[in-house]
Amino acid sequence: MNTAANIVVALVALIHVYILVLEMFLWTTPKGRKAFGLTPEFAEASKVLAANQGLYNGFLAAGLIWGLVLGAAGGPVKVFFLACVLVAGLYGAATASRKILFIQAIPAAIGLALTLLA
Repeated sequence: MNTAANIVVALVALIHVYILVLEMFLWTTPKGRKAFGLTPEFAEASKVLAANQGLYNGFLAAGLIWGLVLGAAGGPVKVFFLACVLVAGLYGAATASRKILFIQAIPAAIGLALTLLA
């Protein structure tokens, strides 16, 4: 069970690294605009806010990676950061896009459940 939990935690961390890249570096590119459904004008006007948001996603990934690196002692760290991702994903799904529920919240919930069971 612990191996499955760690695999899901690592996947959630990788998702957030990818989101960091999209928001911080690719926001105004065709790939970034397509990922978030943005017009070129809106992407350009909001790129500083997106970079800030990307940085926060990077902190979530860093926390999950830290929990993995700690090994057996990292359980509480993983639980905390997975809970943060879950809350952010639920809020984003409720306020921005339902897609966030499937990209962020559900993987975090699965990781949290597996981590708590491990």
